Amino acid sequence: MSKKLKLLAASDLHGDSRLAKKLADRAEKEKVDLIVLCGDLLGWAETQNLIKPFKEKNKPVLIIPGNWDSFATTDFIASIYGVKNIHGYSAIYENVGFFGAGGAADSPGPGRISEKEIFETLKKAYGGIKGIEKKIMVTHMHPSPSLSEMSGVPGSETITKAIKQFKPDILIHGHIHEAGGMEEKIGKTQVINVGREGRIIEI
Repeated sequence: MSKKLKLLAASDLHGDSRLAKKLADRAEKEKVDLIVLCGDLLGWAETQNLIKPFKEKNKPVLIIPGNWDSFATTDFIASIYGVKNIHGYSAIYENVGFFGAGGAADSPGPGRISEKEIFETLKKAYGGIKGIEKKIMVTHMHPSPSLSEMSGVPGSETITKAIKQFKPDILIHGHIHEAGGMEEKIGKTQVINVGREGRIIEI
């Protein structure tokens, strides 16, 4: 029986380096294998202390941009700090495949992306893990319909379409802060708004 992968997923740090340190300390304490940050990482001031705390704990990190992160800046952060941006790409850890699309449709900020682009980005990313049995889809935006729409912000119909087409075991996302921690099922896919406080997930 293969070892389970234990990950800490969080979203919407918005430049809060104290929160990043708190999450990194939790990751070390809980002995997680991997960190996944679901967008809106950056604030207006610093960037260096958002990824650094995780790297100091020797944890691999996957990131995607949110609507407040530009795609170019997210690529730059990934290259500077040695982490992987999976917007349109995939990664495999412990036989679990991750594929992602960041940004958000109909939202302000430099990471605005169309519904069509979200789907095409997920489709491209999924191509890298087709033969992998366990799959986690990573987005910034929430699907529609979903519990996170309680905020009044419509979700993405193409993320729901991607769930139905690619059938990931889990979708992790953020974007709607007040819905952090909410969990539901769409088809057989477990959908989790990991929120700012983060969620530990084993698969």
